[in-house]
Amino acid sequence: MMVLPARYADAVQFSFGDSPRLADELLGLVLAGKKTATCGALRDHEAGEPMPEIGRRDVVLDGQGRPACVIETTGVEIVAFDSVTVGFAEAEGEGPYAAWRDGHIEYFQRNGGWDGEMKLVCERFALVEVLDRD
Repeated sequence: MMVLPARYADAVQFSFGDSPRLADELLGLVLAGKKTATCGALRDHEAGEPMPEIGRRDVVLDGQGRPACVIETTGVEIVAFDSVTVGFAEAEGEGPYAAWRDGHIEYFQRNGGWDGEMKLVCERFALVEVLDRD
């Protein structure tokens, strides 16, 4: 089993999405350089999920919960869902704006509800290090 490098022992660890399949799919986009942004519902952060902080390095887990890479937050903005820009949506790497919108509406409906005015924590990040999962 992979051991997390000591320098990341206190890092926030998370996986993208809400299923192992989605975690692996979105991780793949990060590792391919296609995903440099992510967003989450502000309500989840208010309920205890760590808020992203510029300059902090987080460990991204794969669908099996194994540390896969390290990202560094480069920007954070709180925006209403309907105000997310095309540029930000495309930086999420999941296709054109319409696909981003449809996919995120479905995601938020599965995870506590959706409406166009809901506040999102929009994070931009850079891939810092790929970790060996073997």
